[in-house]
Amino acid sequence: MEKKSITTAKFPKLSYSVYGQGSPIVLLHGFPLDSSLWDKVVPGLTKDYKLIVPDLPGSGNSIFEDEDLSVEDMATTVQLIMDEEQVKSAVIAGHSMGGYVALAFAELYPSYTEGLALVHSTAKGDTEEKKEQRRKSIELFKKGGKEPFIRQMIPALFSPESKERCADEIKALTERALLTENKSLVAFYNAMINRPERTSILKNSEGPVLWVIGADDSVITPENIIQQTSLANVNFVYTCNGVGHMSMIESPDELISYLSSFLAYCYGTSRE
Repeated sequence: MEKKSITTAKFPKLSYSVYGQGSPIVLLHGFPLDSSLWDKVVPGLTKDYKLIVPDLPGSGNSIFEDEDLSVEDMATTVQLIMDEEQVKSAVIAGHSMGGYVALAFAELYPSYTEGLALVHSTAKGDTEEKKEQRRKSIELFKKGGKEPFIRQMIPALFSPESKERCADEIKALTERALLTENKSLVAFYNAMINRPERTSILKNSEGPVLWVIGADDSVITPENIIQQTSLANVNFVYTCNGVGHMSMIESPDELISYLSSFLAYCYGTSRE
C-alpha cells in the first residue's frame, strides 16, 4: 500500500491510497466517513486489481478551503488522481454519497469509466422532503451539533441484525466520523442537496452497472433502488439480506464477491 497526495488550484491536498496491481478500481466512500470505510474490502481485491482509494475533499487527510463544494468538484478530483496514476479508465465504485460522485464522474468523464458500481446508492436526486431534512441538519452543524448527530446517525446505518454484532465497528466508525469538520459536513450536505437526478446517465451508459442493495437499508431503501436497476444496458443486481446501508462492514466477504464478479466481467472477455 502506498499513501499519496496531490495538490491542485482548488484543493491544497488530495490524499489517496494505492493497493495492488492489475486492472484498476476506484473506491469512493460515503458521508460522513473517509477512505478507511473500505478497509475490510481492500484485502480481498488487491491480489487481482489495482485499487485507488481517495479521501474525498474535506474528509480524512484531504483538504478543501473554498466553502463551495459540489458533487462535480469531487468527481473532478477523482479524474485528477487517475491522471496522476496514469490510469486511463477504471471501474468507479461509490458508496452512498460516493455513488453520487461516481455518477457525476461517469457523466463528466465517460471515457475514463470502465463500469459503475453503486453500493447502497441511487441515481435519483433528493426529494424536497429530504432536502429540507438536510437543511435542518446543516443548521445543526453550524450551531455545533455535530456530535449528537453523528452518534445517532452511524448506528442507524446498520440493520437491526447487524447492530449488536458490529458494535465495535460502529463505535470505531463513529469516532472516525467525528473527526470530520463541521464545514465539511455542511459542504457535503449542500453538495447532495444540489446534485441533479442522473438516471439519464444510466440509460445512456455503454458500460455495465453493479447495484448492491441492503435488504434492511433504511437510508436508501430497496424500493428506491430497484426501479433503477433495469435502466442501463447491462446490470448486475445483488441484494444483501440482513444488511442495512453498510455492506462493507456488515458483510464484507459478500461485497468482495459481488465486486469481484463485476470486475471480472468489466475486464474479462465475456463482452467480446
